[in-house]
Amino acid sequence: MTSLQHYLEVRKKLKAYEYVMWLMSWDAETEAPKKSIEYRSKQLEVMAGEIYAIQSDDVYMQAIETLFEELESLDVDMQTEIKKEHRELRFIKKVPKDEYIAYQVLMSKSVHVWAEAKHKNDFALFVPTLKEVVTYQRKLVQYLEEAQLKGYDLLLDMYEEGFTQKEYDFFFDTLKNELVEFVKKVTKDPKPLHPALVTGTFDQEKQKAFSEYLLDVFYYDRERGLLKTSEHPFTSGVTSVDTRITTRYLEDNIASSIFSTIHEMGHGLYEIQNDPKYDDTYLHGGTSLGIHESQSRMYENMIGRSRAFWTVHYQKLQDIFSPQLDDVSLEDFMDYMNHSARTLIRVEADELTYALHIMVRYDIEKKLISGDIEVEDLPQLWNDTYEAYLGIRPTTDTEGVLQDIHWSYGSFGYFPTYALGSAYGAQIYDAMSQAIDVEKAILDNNIKAINDWTKEHIHKYAQSKTPKDIMMIATQKPFDPIHYVNYLKGKYNK
Repeated sequence: MTSLQHYLEVRKKLKAYEYVMWLMSWDAETEAPKKSIEYRSKQLEVMAGEIYAIQSDDVYMQAIETLFEELESLDVDMQTEIKKEHRELRFIKKVPKDEYIAYQVLMSKSVHVWAEAKHKNDFALFVPTLKEVVTYQRKLVQYLEEAQLKGYDLLLDMYEEGFTQKEYDFFFDTLKNELVEFVKKVTKDPKPLHPALVTGTFDQEKQKAFSEYLLDVFYYDRERGLLKTSEHPFTSGVTSVDTRITTRYLEDNIASSIFSTIHEMGHGLYEIQNDPKYDDTYLHGGTSLGIHESQSRMYENMIGRSRAFWTVHYQKLQDIFSPQLDDVSLEDFMDYMNHSARTLIRVEADELTYALHIMVRYDIEKKLISGDIEVEDLPQLWNDTYEAYLGIRPTTDTEGVLQDIHWSYGSFGYFPTYALGSAYGAQIYDAMSQAIDVEKAILDNNIKAINDWTKEHIHKYAQSKTPKDIMMIATQKPFDPIHYVNYLKGKYNK
């Protein structure tokens, strides 16, 4: 058996194990009974051990090494995949097996501990678990760091290859210089919003009905995807024929479910519109978190918050929430949807202030991973940083340090890609608008035309192209954050 044949045979087995692990994780986060946590964790431990044993098999690892040495003999896609898998081998080679398996088990429990702490507004409940997560992340850095990639840079690079603190510091400094004072100006004298929108109670079943309507508006394939409810909206998928999204419903915020649904559909469409030839490979999915986020933020904000979109769909929302919204005009609704204010919750933040929320997390993560601060310091530092950047201060753990799920997953280095993704999205939207009449497509209720463009220029490539490659294919120029700055100033300077 050749190295390639062995690799393909093992890959098939690993993909099957990973699919089962993914299904168990999806179930845990959406519908699984609470008391099943401990039992499921035992099964996950077994599965994680089996996957590790397969990945760490000497013959399999040697097959990858051999293929890496013989790249020129492979087709282009397989070259890309082998490079990716060779990079991933460092986890197997350098991270002790017992620590790897223990961490997988920890991850299966951590999210539930976080959810309980958030529900009870008690960070102390999460401290012991989060300390374990952070300890592992610091160890991971020590195991994997190289001469050119050390500390927090290593974690950043995992989520957006090529972006380190140097690049992110420049990017965020640009946003600080261009937007901080602008945000203060825009939010100084906010326009009053219609009381029916800000003080009303919106039935969750009616919100669900509108979310289901949105699935069809955006041509989200119900035969390959579905929509469920979770504590924190997310997208999860392992193949173009099985990509799932969640949203959440807040009775005091009609915008929350609308835009979390559209946001996650942006992610979901990316996965569903991958070329199916990548389904059984390790090239399925988005090429990076930044590019992935560019799609969710572009669909959510540049399309979903546009006047053209609501010119077509506001009547449907009014019909569902009649008579509650009967006296709320389209103009009132647009003011509400695009209102800018300095608020505490990232996922509810408007697009103008959103980057400031990410900068809070970026600054804190740098200090936490380096050891400059400890887990116990997080609530105070979180609140202080919010006050410094946004001029507002959280009064509870739930609206402060516990609001995001990401740290419970050990996803340190992930948050910066959100801001980067918004900036990517602005540049991509500019390019798409030059190629097709985007506003007309929206007014014609033809989001499919937009989906077709994003599929052709971004989605179909899956992970076969780098983020820089995708930006060149989609926009014909390298990434430049000025598109993002110009978009925000153009929208909110009116």
